[in-house]
Amino acid sequence: MIAITVSGAQFIRIRSDTRLVIAGIPDEDVAVAYSVVSIVMVLGWALSLRLFGTRDYKVIGTGTLEYKRVTNATFAFFGVFAILAFALQAPIGRSYLLVALPAGWVLLILSRWLWRKWLIGRRRRGRLLSHALLVGDRTSSLHVAEQIQRDPGCGLEIVGAITERGTTSHGLTADIPVIGGWDHLLSHVDRARADTVIITGNHTLTPRQLRELGWGLEERKASLIVAPALTDVAGPRIHSTPVAGLPLIHVDYPELTGIDRFLKRAFDVFGALVLILLASPIMVAVAIAVKSTSRGPLFYGQERIGRHRVPFKMWKFRSMIIGADDQLKGLLDAQGTSDRPLFKVANDPRITPVGKFIRRHSLDELPQFFNVLAGSMSLVGPRPQVAAEVALYEDGAHRRLFMRPGISGLWQVSGRSDLDWDDAIRLDLYYVENWSLTGDLVILWRTLRAVTAKDGAY
Repeated sequence: MIAITVSGAQFIRIRSDTRLVIAGIPDEDVAVAYSVVSIVMVLGWALSLRLFGTRDYKVIGTGTLEYKRVTNATFAFFGVFAILAFALQAPIGRSYLLVALPAGWVLLILSRWLWRKWLIGRRRRGRLLSHALLVGDRTSSLHVAEQIQRDPGCGLEIVGAITERGTTSHGLTADIPVIGGWDHLLSHVDRARADTVIITGNHTLTPRQLRELGWGLEERKASLIVAPALTDVAGPRIHSTPVAGLPLIHVDYPELTGIDRFLKRAFDVFGALVLILLASPIMVAVAIAVKSTSRGPLFYGQERIGRHRVPFKMWKFRSMIIGADDQLKGLLDAQGTSDRPLFKVANDPRITPVGKFIRRHSLDELPQFFNVLAGSMSLVGPRPQVAAEVALYEDGAHRRLFMRPGISGLWQVSGRSDLDWDDAIRLDLYYVENWSLTGDLVILWRTLRAVTAKDGAY
């Protein structure tokens, strides 16, 4: 990807100038062909990717850290390259750099994404997996196993568990056997042919046993993973600090202040303006279809609960008949879901034929871009809910209101209305606890795929 990008940038540049002159060298100027500069750029860029650990097996295939490292390596390299060019007084053409930097970054991210799709596809078919052995008490190991099995593309296959008493007659689950106790840990690892050991917590292993386990795994070239009891906390908030020989874990609190708050708001405003411009022909077509096929107003405004419990009016293209809200309670009672948050009516009879189409393709939500411009919503965030749903929250669910609600979010790209309440709240809380701008970009990309697939939209 780098070679293709740099070659393209060079081709564009040499159409007007084939050589680059570096002044300031004693005795005589040195003429350097752009091809030499291109070779240096390709090698330097590749070296930067390696120094930033973009191919570390621990970040390949899952999460956003791989993409962040590729981005950081790319911009760091171009920063150093620009400084050196300035120091050497090399008049490198701006077109050369303006093509190489953005095009190279996009191609790198795209290639990583394509390789990730390839890798996850094979992992889902049971190939290219690490065989992991859980070590800990039954409750902690079961929790870790459930979290890993939620994501079959994560690259881990649980082949067994080791508990304190090692009661082998009762497996951890139907497909995860307990293969032994604390004694002879390494022999259990060999017998299970595990290449990864996961310490799940709440165990009575002594520091000496853990140290000897680590030494034994090192000899076997197996990985040792410690799973702290920190559910749904992402890596950037976790920092390990050695204190008096102890690897203490510090956990940062989620904050959206200062520069982070400015960046998210700037991203929302810029993104909403661009999306409104791109979607304006579609919005005009939807408006004509809605007004010409059913009686009633063009837009439907519903009061939702926003950040810090502040209510606001969320706008959509009308997709239902007049008086639809008056029929909601009866339909929910008939469906048996009137006492649950995130209530939706499957096969809703109130939806018009045009409304069914625009809902299926999420076109009814296009006016919410104006909510984003007004500051009541964000492009990405927890889904805004009505007051009746917020009233059903348990204490932990109120963390959703820490951030502006979003047009899209982790809930929408992970199943939309097909998810139950517990999964939806878990995903929204994960987003609130671990927000990042890179994460927002990934969610928006996944939103396009979810809208195209039309899963869970009704």
